[in-house]
Amino acid sequence: MADTGTAAALRPVRRPRLPRRGTLLRAALVAGLLGLAAVVLHTPPGCPQASVPATPAARPGPATGGVPSTAAIPTPAERGPITATTDPHRPGERLPLPAGSVGVPVRLAEPAALAVVRPGARVDLLAAPAGGRIGEASLLASSALVLDVMGAGAMDGSGALYLALSPGQAQRTVGQPEGSRFAVVVRG
Repeated sequence: MADTGTAAALRPVRRPRLPRRGTLLRAALVAGLLGLAAVVLHTPPGCPQASVPATPAARPGPATGGVPSTAAIPTPAERGPITATTDPHRPGERLPLPAGSVGVPVRLAEPAALAVVRPGARVDLLAAPAGGRIGEASLLASSALVLDVMGAGAMDGSGALYLALSPGQAQRTVGQPEGSRFAVVVRG
């Protein structure tokens, strides 16, 4: 009587088949993605990142729903001296604060609006109270001078407008209830 375990062990071994084209393609894609992940994870700290703005004004900070906040806005000491410009459309240039005005940073409810506003422009500042009806907004300042646009490329809510307002307009703006949303209308 033959032992069945020994007979199975003495059968000829078939040569393993080569992987098919689809299997090779999947393996190559997995290897490529793993290599890309390794490159991204081991990027040197000195390399600039395209998604993070290099300006100090665009530091990430907590979004406050449009309420003016100085959490991500640099102090005057961090920003350096305010210089007058001859061309308000040149980036990095700031306008001086006019006599009798107060500088107020305002975060807009729609940060994309920062892309169309430049230093030297005149804007109307509007505020909509939290939980208010659609279309219910009050005019806080008419024809306010834009001194600087901070963090225009940042879409995380850390950008702000630096406006020259009268002391009364500044008090109304800063005194808005928490959760108020600010918007601007650019004047021509």
